[in-house]
Amino acid sequence: MIGALGLMVGIALGLVFDPTVPVWMQPYLPIAVVAALDALFGALRALLDGIFSDKVFVVSFIANVLVAVLVVFIGDRLGVGGQLTTGIIVVLSIRIFSNVAAIRRHLLSA
Repeated sequence: MIGALGLMVGIALGLVFDPTVPVWMQPYLPIAVVAALDALFGALRALLDGIFSDKVFVVSFIANVLVAVLVVFIGDRLGVGGQLTTGIIVVLSIRIFSNVAAIRRHLLSA
């Protein structure tokens, strides 16, 4: 509950202050957002399954974002950042849709 409140406060502050993203960070932000969404939907699925742990969620959230951004950063240094970005987006999107399907089945009992 506190996490949801924090998320809403963060979104509200972002809308009010309209922060700008530094140019050097712009290639990594979409990857970080998709990695964060993966952790968020995984946490929601775990919550509905009755196995949610706030510690696991925080570690998963931070680790997903850092690893995804690190892989893209290394790919940029090697000159293959675009391919690695696509790969990460595909893998995380598959995980997100898998979690959403499990959430849907749980909520609709189907």
